[in-house]
Amino acid sequence: MKDTAFYKDVLNGLQAPQKYLPSKYFYDAKGDILFQKIMEAPEYYVTNSDMEIFSNQSSQLVEAFGNYYENFDVIELGAGDAVKSTFFLKALANSGKSYTYRPIDISINIIDFLHSELPQRVAGISINGLVGEYLPALKQAYLQSSNKKLVLFLGSSIGNFEIDEAKKFLREVCNLMNPGDSILIGFDLKKNPRQILAAYNDAGGITKAFNLNLLSRINKELGADIDLDSFEHFPTYDPVTGSCRSYLISKKKQVIFITGAPKISLSQHEPIHMELSKKFSVHEIDEIATELGFQIRPYFFDKKSWYCNAIWEKK
Repeated sequence: MKDTAFYKDVLNGLQAPQKYLPSKYFYDAKGDILFQKIMEAPEYYVTNSDMEIFSNQSSQLVEAFGNYYENFDVIELGAGDAVKSTFFLKALANSGKSYTYRPIDISINIIDFLHSELPQRVAGISINGLVGEYLPALKQAYLQSSNKKLVLFLGSSIGNFEIDEAKKFLREVCNLMNPGDSILIGFDLKKNPRQILAAYNDAGGITKAFNLNLLSRINKELGADIDLDSFEHFPTYDPVTGSCRSYLISKKKQVIFITGAPKISLSQHEPIHMELSKKFSVHEIDEIATELGFQIRPYFFDKKSWYCNAIWEKK
């Protein structure tokens, strides 16, 4: 029997009363490519809104952190291709500050890419990437260096957590941080519900392919026999809670076989929960920061106020 975290998490999800698959497993080599295409889709406003802040306000972001950062570490959780953070890293370099960039990503493909690509983008950059999940890798980054830390958690990744889980996660991040360390965290804001829903149901079907690719990964890596054509992609958005959820819906009654596991039965129309992308109000962001004991620093918005990058400092 396989003894990998991927195998165990897939079985736990598909054997649960309400079936689900952890969204962190979207990101294999093909998933990385599909996610880049999602970010380029015309419906996916998040990319442009967030990018606008970094391309136009990175110097102001650097100034907002004050003058106490010298010889510090910039730790990015879920760095991806680091296109947005490149603007910020360049602004830091232009300000004369000395730092080491420590990107964290679950995908070794991404970390290898950053090690080869970033020195071409930011002259003289010092980079030390870590492969792993957020908290274990963040703990490792803190053990590697006693420098002041600036943690980046961008792209509204916090929206992928249920609200209680988000608070628990941020509390654990805060517990690892030292007084005076800061976090720059991105929040997608509540807006027209139709606009939000379209972003997760693009006309080109990229998001659908992104979700189905996880089933394909299960087939390849876990010896499963899932028929991808027997599922359809279905997103929903609740404007009250701000929860945008993606599901794969079984088109028919079917049985899934995974090597070494009991058979998994699905009824017709049964959903598998794939992803949550929660949207926030500014008031909710303030409440979370206050509840966790962070000191609120400036917030940065795009011109349409669709997106917010918030700075919190550990007291």
